[in-house]
Amino acid sequence: MAAPEYAIEQIRDFPGKYPKQLWYLFGTEMWERFCFYGMRGMLAVFMVTQLGLDDKAANLQYGAIQAFVYAFTFIGGLFADKILGFQKSLFWGAILMITGGFTIAFSPKELFYVGICFSIIGTGFFKPNISTMVGLLYKEDDERRDAGFGLFYAGINLGALLGGYLMVWIGKEYSWRLAFAMVGVVMIISLINFVRHRHTFGPIGLSPLHPDLPASRRKALEMATYVGSLLSVPIILKMVTHTAYTDAFMAAIGPAALLYLGWEMRNFDRQQNSRLAAALVFIFFSVVFWAFFEQSGGSLSLFALNNLKASLFGLPIDPNGINNSANSLFVIIFSAPVGLLWLWLAKRRAEPNSILKFGLGFLLLALAFYTFYATIYFANPQGVTSLEVFTLAYFVITFGELCLSPIGLSLMTKLSPRPIQGLMMGMWFLASAYGQYVAGLLGAGMSSEDPNATPLVKLTAYTAGYKQLAIYALVCGFVLMALSPLVKRLMRGVN
Repeated sequence: MAAPEYAIEQIRDFPGKYPKQLWYLFGTEMWERFCFYGMRGMLAVFMVTQLGLDDKAANLQYGAIQAFVYAFTFIGGLFADKILGFQKSLFWGAILMITGGFTIAFSPKELFYVGICFSIIGTGFFKPNISTMVGLLYKEDDERRDAGFGLFYAGINLGALLGGYLMVWIGKEYSWRLAFAMVGVVMIISLINFVRHRHTFGPIGLSPLHPDLPASRRKALEMATYVGSLLSVPIILKMVTHTAYTDAFMAAIGPAALLYLGWEMRNFDRQQNSRLAAALVFIFFSVVFWAFFEQSGGSLSLFALNNLKASLFGLPIDPNGINNSANSLFVIIFSAPVGLLWLWLAKRRAEPNSILKFGLGFLLLALAFYTFYATIYFANPQGVTSLEVFTLAYFVITFGELCLSPIGLSLMTKLSPRPIQGLMMGMWFLASAYGQYVAGLLGAGMSSEDPNATPLVKLTAYTAGYKQLAIYALVCGFVLMALSPLVKRLMRGVN
């Protein structure tokens, strides 16, 4: 029996709160994020304990790897917009991530960076395009869009919770080979979930190439994209393993992206370009937010490895597991109440606009990093401190994230003209790339210069750095609130 055809009107005129296709994307993304956050949580710990890197080198290497992961979301979004479409991009990205996980599992120490390169490219094709598909399930004026992204964000965090705790725990306690193999296995589950329901998306995410383009030409462009992405593996390998090349790449990709966006903006009217200008403000400040927030995969991961007690309220538990999963657990618990709070305020016409929410996110980020700093007051003479206070900081940082990240995804689809939504979603993740890159630099700057430093020396160095980040986040929060009226005008009616 042939699969039913789904017209775009049929998909978007769904009853209730969520389209059924959103649940399929929820499952696909959840398992992909299991792999992504599991890998992220293992990187610094694996490099220090298995590859022999010191804290400073591990922070820089972590920042370089994560920067490339997110930078390639911009490139993946661009190729999806112009050649592959979102559906084929998802499929190809999943295949590459499966390859990356099994490559590292085959020989973790020798093939670690090779497998990482496959994962970088795969995430670039996968991540921005599934988020864009969520936005395309809705009409432009559908007020249910934010709720849809809220549910999608819950899927991200459910995957992050499971992968973030399990994979680093399995790697540390049992086998790093098994931990990396889980990436391949779980991504196969993600891919099967998408393929099973692919027909229900109708025209959403199909090839953007002109229907009159000859089939041979269409196939040639698609094959060139696949082959080109594979040929880029040795180039990425060179750049990831030599951070000087990473510096040069990051110095070039951002300006190039802005120039390309400027070229595309000539095709749009004044209102559309005004909204794009507002989107760039959000993108710029998100770079700063993620530079602080993403200490979780770098300096905070090493802080958890060296400076935290392995018990929470008397229960034995892996501190790295807490570092990798506490934020996701809190997001799952509190995302719905925070969403209901915004709705309650909206009914009373008191809901803050998006830029004010961003500003509030920075103020909460400042409070969280001051709490990370405060762990120094609970340390014993050996430099080992309270996991409870550390977890409290993640509790606070969660509310800062909930003020920024879910609405950021939604804003990129609302503020972007349809022909460049993949590009703008890619730019949102490119901002994360710069955040990750700067996070690595900040983490390296906080690390002790002595590779043989005691835990007490490391504790003092890291907490002093967290105190500085708290001050910078506080300043950014007030600046954003001052800019709120200007950005609101640029948004031209989008809230």
